[in-house]
Amino acid sequence: MAKAHSAGIHRVLVVDDEMPILDAVREYFDALALRVDTAQEREEAEALILTTPYDLVVADMRLTGIHGREGLELARFVREYQPTARVIIMTAHGSGELEDEVRRCGADRFLQKPIPLSDLATEAFRLIGVPMPAPAYSRRAEDR
Repeated sequence: MAKAHSAGIHRVLVVDDEMPILDAVREYFDALALRVDTAQEREEAEALILTTPYDLVVADMRLTGIHGREGLELARFVREYQPTARVIIMTAHGSGELEDEVRRCGADRFLQKPIPLSDLATEAFRLIGVPMPAPAYSRRAEDR
C-alpha cells in the first residue's frame, strides 16, 4: 500500500477515457504545482494506485461506454488501498441517486461535467487541505 506524500508535494491521479480532458487537467494542475499522473483505463489507474501515493484521485464515472460505472469501482479501490487519498468522481450523466451511490462508494465529491478547470482545481485544493496558489504562468507574467 502506498503512503501519502509529505513536504508540500501533492500528487494527483486523473482518470478519464478522453485524452483531451486528461491533457487539459494535467496542464492546468501542473501550473498549480501539483504532480499529475493520468490513466485512460481503470486497470491502468489501479496499477498506479498500488505503486504511487496520491493525495487525490479525480475520475470520470464512465470509462468504457454509455453504461460504464468504472468510477464507482475505482472509488472503492482507492478506499481499500489508499484510504487517506481523497476522491472526486465526475460525470456528464448525473442524478441525485447516482450521487448518493458515488458517496456510498467512498468518493468525497461528485461533480457534473462540464466543469471549469478553475472550479475543479478549487475542489481539488479544498480536499487536499492546502491553499490554491496562483498558476505558474500567472506568476511569471507578474514577475515582468
